[in-house]
Amino acid sequence: MQNYDIFELTLQGKNELRGSGTTLLPTEIELLVRVDGTQTLAQIQASMPTISVETFTSTFKSLLEKRLLSVAQADPFTEQFQIQINKLALSRAEAEADSGAVSLKKSGYYVSIARPHGPARALAPGEVLSAIVVEDEPMLAKFIQSYLSFEGFQVRLAGNRAEVIAEFRKLPVPDLILLDVMLPDADGFDILLKLRQHRPLKNVPVIMLTGKATREAVIKGLAGGADGYITKPFEADALMRAVRTVVGLPEDPAASNTHRDVWSNRDAKP
Repeated sequence: MQNYDIFELTLQGKNELRGSGTTLLPTEIELLVRVDGTQTLAQIQASMPTISVETFTSTFKSLLEKRLLSVAQADPFTEQFQIQINKLALSRAEAEADSGAVSLKKSGYYVSIARPHGPARALAPGEVLSAIVVEDEPMLAKFIQSYLSFEGFQVRLAGNRAEVIAEFRKLPVPDLILLDVMLPDADGFDILLKLRQHRPLKNVPVIMLTGKATREAVIKGLAGGADGYITKPFEADALMRAVRTVVGLPEDPAASNTHRDVWSNRDAKP
C-alpha cells in the first residue's frame, strides 16, 4: 500500500454503500465514501485531518482485508500530470488536501446506506411504529408516506420550519425521522444537529433523504448523527430496507420482488 497508489471501490464495496444496510464502523464508512477512483492514498488521508495516521492506516487496511477496496489500474498520463501539479504546488500536503476537497464537492454522487441504530426488535401484537417525514415536495412526501404506511407506520408530514417544530413537539415521540436536507426556510443539517441535542428526540433514528448528492454532504450528514443517507433517485425497496435496518426490524425477503417504484431526481435542489 503506497501513498501514491490510487484506490477504487470493488463491486463488494459499491454494494456496501448502496445496499441500504451496513455494519461498518463510522470511520470505515467515511473513508469508503471518500474513495472515488481518482485520488491517491495520500490525497484521501490529507482530506481527513482529524483522523490520526494510525487510525487511518488501520481503517484502510481493514477495508482492503474486507475486499471493499482495490488498487486502481494506473494511468501513466494521469500519474505524470499529478507529478507536475505537485511540483508546482507550494506544498504537497496543500495540493493533496485541495484535491480531496474538490472530489468531495463533485455532484452526482449516489449512496443508499443505513446502520442499525440499536438491537434488532420484534413488534408486539398490535404495536404500531410512528414516523415523521420532513420533506417539502408534496408528491414525494405522499409517496414516502404510502410506503411507510404499508410497512405499518403511522406517518406525520412536515414541509417547512413551522411544521417541523410543531410535529417534533407532538406525542408520541417518533420511532423514525426521514429528513430532507434543503427545505424552503430551514437546513436539514441544522435540524439534525438540533435533534441530537434535544433530550426527547436525540435517540430517534434519522435517515437523510435528499437530492443533494455530493460526498461532502453524505459525510456531513453521517458525521452529524444521521443513521442513514439515501440520495435521489431511489427505489422504494431501498428506502424500506434502510428503514428496517435503522429501526431494527427484520428484512422482508419478499420486498425485493414486490415494489420497484423509483422516485426520480426531478426535485433535487442545487
